[in-house]
Amino acid sequence: MGSTFLSSSIKLFYYYKSLGDKTFEQLSFEELQKEFAEDSNSINIIVKHLTGNMLSRWTNFLTEDGEKSWRNRDLEFKDTYKSKEEILNDWVISWNCVFKALESLKDDDLEQIIYIRNQGHTVTEAINRQLAHYSYHIGQIVFLGKLIKGSQWKSLSIPKGKSEDFNVEKFSKEKSKRHFTDDLQ
Repeated sequence: MGSTFLSSSIKLFYYYKSLGDKTFEQLSFEELQKEFAEDSNSINIIVKHLTGNMLSRWTNFLTEDGEKSWRNRDLEFKDTYKSKEEILNDWVISWNCVFKALESLKDDDLEQIIYIRNQGHTVTEAINRQLAHYSYHIGQIVFLGKLIKGSQWKSLSIPKGKSEDFNVEKFSKEKSKRHFTDDLQ
């Protein structure tokens, strides 16, 4: 199960990163800053929180607590970005940290205990925890992007009214074992 779990998890992390990437492509810096209500989070703030979490959790993943002493989580909820390039740079750096850690793992590592705020997790549990956390926030990013762009939004999944076309294309192929992300661009 180990190598299947690791490869599938890595593909899912890449998939969720791509959803963020495709959202950022559609938005200006000003749109990334948009807050819909007082004390709500803009996409910038969600990205800042995600990048802080990623760097903290995945730096020295197997050997140090995932909540680093240098992380200031409260500051992650203050938008200090000056440009879209700055946001994208942090996004890339933090994802590189995630993938470097994940791609260095071996099947034997999956049952090792690591700590997040002194709470023990198997590596498998920690991967699942972070995958759920990132998909939750990236879903928020995509939703906000869709709200901001309205009818100009380019769908990141099956567009409304196109389910039948999508299924015809999928069922026209031979049955085979593959990851659902293998067919995505």
